[in-house]
Amino acid sequence: MIQSPPLPQLQPGQRARIRIWDRATGEVRTVTESDEHPYEAPNWTADGQLLVNAHGRLWLLPVSGSSLPVAIEAKGLPPVNNDHVLAPAGGVVYASANDWHIWSVPIQGGEATRLTEEDGALHFLHGVSPDGRRLAYVRLEPEGENWWASARIHTMSTAGGEDRRVTAHPGPADGCEWTPDGKWILFNTEQFSQAPGHAQLARVREDGSELEQLTFDERVNWFPHIDPAGKTVAYLSYPPGTTGHPGDLPVELRLVRVGAWTTPTTIVTLLGGQGTINVPSWAPDSSAFAFVDYPRD
Repeated sequence: MIQSPPLPQLQPGQRARIRIWDRATGEVRTVTESDEHPYEAPNWTADGQLLVNAHGRLWLLPVSGSSLPVAIEAKGLPPVNNDHVLAPAGGVVYASANDWHIWSVPIQGGEATRLTEEDGALHFLHGVSPDGRRLAYVRLEPEGENWWASARIHTMSTAGGEDRRVTAHPGPADGCEWTPDGKWILFNTEQFSQAPGHAQLARVREDGSELEQLTFDERVNWFPHIDPAGKTVAYLSYPPGTTGHPGDLPVELRLVRVGAWTTPTTIVTLLGGQGTINVPSWAPDSSAFAFVDYPRD
């Protein structure tokens, strides 16, 4: 089995800023910032909190920024990474951990439960179905030197088991999440390009049918997140030639209307990438979304 990666750390002179972009005004405000805690990947809860990760733990803080993040006490949970989503009904966080498994965790703390089996694969969570019954994740088979190329989209029950493969095409896939109507899974894939690392956005039915490329440009596009209204997608756009989804690069947050995929708008430019918007981060009313940047002094 591949060794777990080291936990992210901030570099000297670097800060992690949890920020919110407001749709009505186009303005960005900072919720909190730290030169100690490498916060990543905000989710937005129905009761006005943000869930982030740092130091292998999950943290909650109010969207208002009126208090500092507080760590969730999750018993039995290995160190987590930046792949975590909220159960639609509330009360539960699903998270990927550095043991390569997916876990469920009570959002107010308590005993964690492992959901994936010991099947030799690496499991990276990214989405939960609107009815709360299934999870969408990236599955990798760690064999050979180019094991990343094995990345495929799978779904499974939120209770564990009932695993289904969604994509089977060549080219790594990542960043999978359902549309609010449950009809499509959005994701990014390198399938449509001959250039290594050139990911574009796509969508597919859960049964693997009707695969469709959505973006067609020279930039490297990752992590599509559709708003709860089902009308707009925010995503992370890397400079041309980027391989994978590294951090500490000049990146763009782009917004595109569903059905107008070739005419995105850049709404924020920042230093970031990995950790910025790995998971769904829209406000429940679609009025704003959260992200993290990592400026240097």
